[in-house]
Amino acid sequence: MDKNFRTVLFDLDGTLTDSSPGILNSVKYALDKMSWEIPDDTVLNKFLGPPLTDSFAEFCGMDGDQSYNAAAVYRERYRDYCVIENSLYDGIYGVLEQLTGAGKILAVATTKPENMAEKIVSHFGIRKFFTAVCGAAPDGANGKKADIIRNALEKCGEDDLEQALMIGDRFYDIEGAKSVGIASVGVLYGYGSRAELEEAGADYIASEPKDIAKIILK
Repeated sequence: MDKNFRTVLFDLDGTLTDSSPGILNSVKYALDKMSWEIPDDTVLNKFLGPPLTDSFAEFCGMDGDQSYNAAAVYRERYRDYCVIENSLYDGIYGVLEQLTGAGKILAVATTKPENMAEKIVSHFGIRKFFTAVCGAAPDGANGKKADIIRNALEKCGEDDLEQALMIGDRFYDIEGAKSVGIASVGVLYGYGSRAELEEAGADYIASEPKDIAKIILK
C-alpha cells in the first residue's frame, strides 16, 4: 500500500504518551475504595487501552452500575495524576513536528475523556500540532472508538477516507479505523503486541516513533 495521507489521527495512551503508571495506580485506587479485590499485574495491564467501564466489567466481573461507579472513582484520582504519572514517548515531538511541517493535518482520537486529553497534550507542549483533540465525554460516555474517529475526521474537515490514517497501539484503534473505513498504523512501543495488531488488520506496523514519519512521508 502506497498512499499520500493528508489527515493523521493519533491515539493518546500508548501512542503519544506512556500513561501506564497513572492508569494502573488509579485502577488500584478505585478497586481499593470499592473494597474490590485487586487482580495481579497480568490482569491490571489489560486496563491499558480499552474504555474503563468495559475493563472493570470484563476484567473484574462488575455489572453495569458497578463498572460505571468504579470509573467515576478512578477519575477522582486520575484527574490529579494524569500529567504527573505520564511521559511523552521519546521521538514523538519530532515526528509531530515533521508531519505538520510537511502540511499534514493532525488530530488526537482517544477514548479518554476529552477534557483530560486536552490537559495532557497541553502539558507536554504538543497541543499546537493538532487541529482537534477528540475524546469521550467527561464521564466517559460516548467513548466508542469509531465514533471518536468520525468526530475527529469531521473536525479536521476530512471527507475523503482514503486520505486518512489512524495510529494506535491496541486492536481497539485498528478495529475502530477499519469500522470507519480508513487505514491504520499499529505501534509496537505502546501497550499492544505485534500479534494483536496484525490480527486486528493493521495496514502498517511501526516499531518506534520515527517509523511513523517514514510510513507517512515516504
